[in-house]
Amino acid sequence: MEQNLRYPIGPEQSPASYGEANIPERIDEIEHLPKQLTRTLQPLTRPKLETPYRPGGWTVRQVIHHIADSHMNGFIRTKWALTEDLPTIKPYEQEKWAALSDYQAPVSTSLDLITSLHSRWEIILHRLSKQQMFIQYIHPESGKQSLWQHIFHYAWHGRHHLAHITQLIERKNWH
Repeated sequence: MEQNLRYPIGPEQSPASYGEANIPERIDEIEHLPKQLTRTLQPLTRPKLETPYRPGGWTVRQVIHHIADSHMNGFIRTKWALTEDLPTIKPYEQEKWAALSDYQAPVSTSLDLITSLHSRWEIILHRLSKQQMFIQYIHPESGKQSLWQHIFHYAWHGRHHLAHITQLIERKNWH
């Protein structure tokens, strides 16, 4: 049960090839995530936003702020890869970021940010050539990543955290 709560859509399983990743569909997922999050969060009250999605997990509020932080990093990594020669990106300490005071802000601040960010990000992603999909950056923890792998990851990341929230709503019968 714990594994299902932690990975409600399963752990990320990177495809073996560009063709298996169905990148246009992944870009569409990134594009549509803000509307899905907004629609999902709309009926939730403040106490519900303070509910962890699993025992020992982040609250719904923290998940939304985390998505904003993570996807800001993803947007910047996209731009670095497109403008620098094999850049080494800087990872961040997501648990420490989640402990900062801005994670107590209203979720609307991060929903607005995610909406604006994804609006810009999808413009870049939809216009990448097939050749650009193979541009790489270096992640100090996981090695070289191509942009198509990066896109696949962030599409999964959005689905993963949206599922945390939707499954919590189902379990709690908050409809």
